[in-house]
Amino acid sequence: MQVFRRLHAAFIALLLMPAVLPGSAAFAQVPKPWEMDMQPAFSPVKQQIIDLHDLVLVIITLITLFVGGLLGWVMWRYNVDRNPVPTQTTHNTVIEILWTVIPVLILVIIAIPSFRLIYYEDRTYDPDLTIKVTGHQWYWEYTYPDKGNLDFSSYIVPDDQLKPGQLRLLAVDHPLVVPVNKNIRILETSGDVIHSWFIPSLGVQRYAIPGRVIETWVRVDKAGSYFGECNQICGTNHSRMPIEVRAVPEQEFETWLVEAKKQFAENGTIPPAPPVEAPPAVAQDHPAGVLQTAANEVRH
Repeated sequence: MQVFRRLHAAFIALLLMPAVLPGSAAFAQVPKPWEMDMQPAFSPVKQQIIDLHDLVLVIITLITLFVGGLLGWVMWRYNVDRNPVPTQTTHNTVIEILWTVIPVLILVIIAIPSFRLIYYEDRTYDPDLTIKVTGHQWYWEYTYPDKGNLDFSSYIVPDDQLKPGQLRLLAVDHPLVVPVNKNIRILETSGDVIHSWFIPSLGVQRYAIPGRVIETWVRVDKAGSYFGECNQICGTNHSRMPIEVRAVPEQEFETWLVEAKKQFAENGTIPPAPPVEAPPAVAQDHPAGVLQTAANEVRH
């Protein structure tokens, strides 16, 4: 038994190693081949999403085991050999009350944290920064209203222009740059059709709808690059409007902001975002819809 416990502890430590080793953040911020679970959390909203997922997973596992065991027992106990004369019982008050009340209680147990999470991810009431995100066919426009209305567009990097370390179908020319550990209000809208701003590792998904401004928020816990995609089918190049959020320390953000305002005023371009550790090359050849497999992580 002692040996089994040590082997189990070693196995768990091996699974958790990528999440705790220095420099492993970039590996966790992009989808991985054959990934079955959600991406690790790098924001408080995403952590609560994972917590709710784990709670629901426990509940549905217990229900599945109970129903499966009950069906197996019924097939064994009441087959024609053991029960040649079937009972004529048609009603059982206790059982009917139980199979009505227990599902209701289960739904209440799920509903309470679900509603709390919906309100929690809706908005922040004391933001340190506001960013307006506008979806276009097929690129993203980012505006910093409280930073001199700095405005720029973010396009996908074409395959023939990719540099070493950049991710195919995920890298952009101008990522959204934000400071870490700051509450950031996100205002989303669209200039043409419905889009969706979705970053799995940050737990952010909001629809960008023409004529409407929809609010959400994010706080990035760790510096790094976080990738997402539009997951609302928006036209021919839907798969070619990725999202890259570059989170940097506050001082680096302020330095980038000064340079961005200056260069944008001069020639309409902005400086490159501050560098961060690049994701591993193993994730470079992802298919166009790889983030779509995670699209159910965050839903209205």
